Amino acid sequence: MANDGGNEPVNTGRRRFLTATTAVVGAVGAGFAAVPFIKSWNPSARAKLAGAPVMADISGLQEGQRMILEWRGQPIWIVKRSKAILDALPTLDGRLRDPESKVVDQQPAYVLQGDPEYRSLKPEISVLVGLCTHLGCSPEMVAEIRPEPYDADWKGGYFCPCHKSRFDMAGRVFQGVPAPLNLLVPPHHYQDDNTIVIGVDPEAGA
Repeated sequence: MANDGGNEPVNTGRRRFLTATTAVVGAVGAGFAAVPFIKSWNPSARAKLAGAPVMADISGLQEGQRMILEWRGQPIWIVKRSKAILDALPTLDGRLRDPESKVVDQQPAYVLQGDPEYRSLKPEISVLVGLCTHLGCSPEMVAEIRPEPYDADWKGGYFCPCHKSRFDMAGRVFQGVPAPLNLLVPPHHYQDDNTIVIGVDPEAGA
């Protein structure tokens, strides 16, 4: 599909963890609250751009909330998903471009070892890079299960207003939209039940 202005799609195979300009995070869907950027545990800006890991305390994260961090100049979304959202994910497979996440460089293999439709280490906690895989815009989280103007059977997910790409609440891209790939899942692990470390795989963090 042709791209506006001659821009190439985001080549996540080569540029997966290169520094990207952080886009403004979109509005959160009704009933969902965004948690402010975590600053106290983050390393310096120079260290973050160099790839230093960042940590997040998710002990206060409530169902339906999104926490936003910054790692390597990219927004990282940590979302606590509801049971209704998790139950809806398998029903979307037939509408998605890569429902089984077969493009291997879009996520670490370990996030597919449980239920691959969740793309997460823990079913209820999603960790994604919040940049559209079309041209790098930051999609909006529209997490309520209800009809939307762009999808009468919307089951919650992410909508990019720049060029109308859509992703489900696991970051899997819909068919027939400009974005060619699922949202990235960054390397991460749990230091303990309430602490996520972004930028380090579980084996390295063990």
